[in-house]
Amino acid sequence: MHFVSSGILSIIIIIIIIIIIIIIITKILNTETDSKCRLCQQFDETIDHIISACPILAKEHYIKRHDRVCAQLHFNIRKETGVQLDKKHCYEHVPESVETGQGGITITILWNQQVQTDRTIPNNKQDIIIRDNEKRTCMLIDVAISGNRNVIKKEVENIVKYKDLTIEIQRMWNVKTKVIPVIIGGTGPISNSFRKYVSNIPGNHEVKELQKTAILGTAHILRKVLT
Repeated sequence: MHFVSSGILSIIIIIIIIIIIIIIITKILNTETDSKCRLCQQFDETIDHIISACPILAKEHYIKRHDRVCAQLHFNIRKETGVQLDKKHCYEHVPESVETGQGGITITILWNQQVQTDRTIPNNKQDIIIRDNEKRTCMLIDVAISGNRNVIKKEVENIVKYKDLTIEIQRMWNVKTKVIPVIIGGTGPISNSFRKYVSNIPGNHEVKELQKTAILGTAHILRKVLT
């Protein structure tokens, strides 16, 4: 498993120091010892739980972090495929549900859309779908910000999870289809396969920038919960 470059590592170190200070202060000030999460009251309040496993945070804050990474990918894909950019910077970008490449490029980009299939497919929704009618290919991009220890497991799970959808799209649209898992740990770790997966996605995707976006989202979550 790969971790992060020196610049991003500096950010992580700062985050960890802040977390340690907050936890120490909290322990000193609290007179009661309760290990349960202050939000869900169901599980022990560990950093891993707060970063990726709290059901309360999953309703909004995990989604926001996830969507920022997705939007960054989407921005770069649009840039590569000739779709007119709505903003100058990726962090300002708000994806459209359906977009088509310009300049005669027969590419359709779907954002957060369910695929209408002839038979019932439980997992029929993808973060980004790129359909290239000229090359007869389709790419299903699934993004997740997981717990640091679950990055590799999540990659495998997502490929298996969308196997039925892949087969159905190939049959309906007559295109060669594959799933591209984009999995980043809450504090930035990635698998050995991450760069290979990302390199298949149209556009110039800086791995360290994707990691940075995920880390900053995690920092925001930690500040909200622990302060």
